[in-house]
Amino acid sequence: MIKSPLAFENTSEIKIPKDPFERIIGQEEAVRIAKMVPAQRRHLLLVGPPGTGKSMIAQAIASLLPKPKYEISIVDNPEIHERPIVEIRDEPRIKTDQRIENVGTIINPVELPSFVAERFGFRCRRCGGISTHLEQICPHCTASKYQKTTGFNPFERFAQGPAAEQVNENEKIRVATSRKYADGKEEIIFYDRHPDGKVIMLTEKDIKKLEDIARKSKRKVLVSINRNTFVQASGGTETELLGDIRHDPYGGHPHLGTPAYLRVLPGAVHESHEGVLFIDELSTLGNVQRYLLTAMQEKSFPIVGRNPTSSGAAVRVDAAPCDFIFVGACNINDLKNILPPMRSRIRGDGYEVLMNGHMDDTKENEYKVLQFIAQEITKDGKIPHAQKDAALRVVDEARSIAKRVDNVKGLTLRLRNLSGIIKMAGDFARAEQKEFIEKKDVEVALKEARPIEERIKERYGNWWSSEAADYGANMQKAGPETA
Repeated sequence: MIKSPLAFENTSEIKIPKDPFERIIGQEEAVRIAKMVPAQRRHLLLVGPPGTGKSMIAQAIASLLPKPKYEISIVDNPEIHERPIVEIRDEPRIKTDQRIENVGTIINPVELPSFVAERFGFRCRRCGGISTHLEQICPHCTASKYQKTTGFNPFERFAQGPAAEQVNENEKIRVATSRKYADGKEEIIFYDRHPDGKVIMLTEKDIKKLEDIARKSKRKVLVSINRNTFVQASGGTETELLGDIRHDPYGGHPHLGTPAYLRVLPGAVHESHEGVLFIDELSTLGNVQRYLLTAMQEKSFPIVGRNPTSSGAAVRVDAAPCDFIFVGACNINDLKNILPPMRSRIRGDGYEVLMNGHMDDTKENEYKVLQFIAQEITKDGKIPHAQKDAALRVVDEARSIAKRVDNVKGLTLRLRNLSGIIKMAGDFARAEQKEFIEKKDVEVALKEARPIEERIKERYGNWWSSEAADYGANMQKAGPETA
């Protein structure tokens, strides 16, 4: 690792901090406040130019939060199916198959009563030979194991119908019988044959236990306990942010349709429960901010069908929890489009932070830009590291952007622009199979990264000249008749 800020040959020698907050450069005040947010569970509004590290701050906050403690499930309501019930558990849901494995006793097919073995397809009705249930023809006497052979009437199989003639070997079958004990008591015993051939013997207590499992298994995990503590939402639709109920063309019919609890979709406010909900360009939400404000205040938000013409409109899930830390971001010019109640809520239970657009041009800050270059190259993973002179050329561009955009002498913190230049230079170096990004790769990237408006002005002088050039080219292609 390097011993002094500029004593390096290439950016692979620059140390990248493990602490995500230390990877955020030039935003000391924002970082100081953000570090308090996880422990105090405050909300945060970040205001500033694009590309200044707002999303990095939100992710750093999420990294300090503990793992979620609760799983949120939706359970069928047997009384009113259109009003599913929210269930909160402090452990992951155990799959039904895992719980069924502990119910009943596995029986060897040889130990089954003869009529049960015949019904399950293990024993031949004619010769009594034992074979797997998958073989419909007895390997001992070549008789059909699933065809009744009592009597000698050749028309018996047709009189009984096809359903009695053969049993599907891939379905689950249950047969009941009784068992007497020495004291005279009698107990009903059930035998289940599963599609995999396993036979389970069940008592009446086991059957009741299975019924309880089946009743409790009518649930859908809405938000898993093993989830990310960082959720980013665009808020492009209410469904994405607030959840919805899927449409069912059969209207939730008990035999044809999909049960209501299986059609519940969580929103970002629910998925970020116990975590961070980050929304960039908060001002674009418009009136949806009111719903978001309600979720922040109540720490729960109902999930309803949002299309009034859909069958989902009849379904409603009340009190779906959504206790999250809200981090919003917007540009300075869009601050006026954030609803006053939303800003009041954030200020009353959190902070508004103005992001820096640039920082002073010092050796310490220059090294921070170099650290950012190394971070971007490492995070991209597809481009080589940069030689020292190439990295310093990017630092010079940071000075140029600060002068050109903010009209100040310093280093820009509009780091998204620098990131694009680094990646473009890396692509050029990779295309030529270079070991490192060279200074000339950065120069080419700076030329190619210019806005399209600048290129138009350079080629045509102004926008109207380019329009005239396009018009002339179209006329030339069309020929003299069109002219």
